[in-house]
Amino acid sequence: MEAQALEAALGHQFTSRELLIRALTHRSSVYEKASTVAVDNEQLEFLGDAILGFVVSAALVSSQPDFPEGKLSKLKAHLVSAAHLHQVAAGLKLGDHLLLGRGEEMSGGREKKALLANAVEALIAALYLDGGIEPARRFILQHVIGGGELASEMPPAVDYKSALQELAQSLKLPQPRYAIVEERGPEHAKTFLVEVRVGRDWVSRAEGQSKKSAGQKAAQEILRKLSQ
Repeated sequence: MEAQALEAALGHQFTSRELLIRALTHRSSVYEKASTVAVDNEQLEFLGDAILGFVVSAALVSSQPDFPEGKLSKLKAHLVSAAHLHQVAAGLKLGDHLLLGRGEEMSGGREKKALLANAVEALIAALYLDGGIEPARRFILQHVIGGGELASEMPPAVDYKSALQELAQSLKLPQPRYAIVEERGPEHAKTFLVEVRVGRDWVSRAEGQSKKSAGQKAAQEILRKLSQ
């Protein structure tokens, strides 16, 4: 494990390197060593989950003061989901640093969504225990909530697909039709190109890290054109 490279990606140099190692240690590694001491990352996952929920909730309330509770809950559910945390782990190449047992290694553990998502939560707890809430909060704001690509994958404040359907109906146009044009990338980090058509005259394509987000972006573009 190249601990220094991972610490650089996390933005924190650990005072206790043992905490970092424990956060990356899957229980399969401990079982194979027949250890009776709890040195895997499961307890850290438990703590990290609570810290993640708190920091995400506080950040959303601060950044979106006009959002109702229901919309905030949907955004939070997306950001703390295993699917999203798996993307965070992929961005950090976290699978390369995991300590796995031989059986888990042979079964593709370094690319398993749940295992990687749990490791992200364990890392958040390790950051908190090593340096307090600030290192954990910085990591969550940068890598989990993020900006740019990550922010673009958050459920939109406007449901553009529903809005496009309603607008097409009001303009007496055919209902929108969506199609996946292309899928690219490895299984754990796919990107999707989605096309939406409204009749023969209106068409748009957009990319996203999920079919849903790509469809929303494509619908948003046609909405913009129709509004003009």
